[in-house]
Amino acid sequence: MQAANANTAPTDTTDYVTVFVGETMFGLTIDRVHDVFVPAGITPVPLAPKEIVGLLNLRGRVVTALCLRRRLSLANREAGAAQMAIGLEQAGETFALIVDGVGEVLKLGAETHEPVPINLDARWRDLSLGVHRLDGRLLVILDVDALLAFGDAGRDAKVA
Repeated sequence: MQAANANTAPTDTTDYVTVFVGETMFGLTIDRVHDVFVPAGITPVPLAPKEIVGLLNLRGRVVTALCLRRRLSLANREAGAAQMAIGLEQAGETFALIVDGVGEVLKLGAETHEPVPINLDARWRDLSLGVHRLDGRLLVILDVDALLAFGDAGRDAKVA
């Protein structure tokens, strides 16, 4: 009986790349992540939504740089603080998700997954797919599609 459970468990797992904004840990499904790099040479874009920090060159491609802190309505990072970028693709366009740090890849099963908590900050609720409780830490799983839908006029109207 236990052997059967052990054989079925690996098929019910998902790999997540963990990223940090401050002390908060977020997860991105690994199939959506294309690159992990240190962002450099970001050129600001006038009149862009607040989440867009600018454009950068990633191996000859122009990439839109999106700040996860701003997308989650958090305070800006301190000047000179370390940052990393996660390369994501959406509808043929490449984005660089700017984060404070990148952790490890975690393989997690359904036993630690929970739906989005009702008490999760309302600004994060629509950007989350759920959470995983891990040894006293909470891993918030981000919905990449919702995260990259930053031009949504309805959401911008709510913030204003």
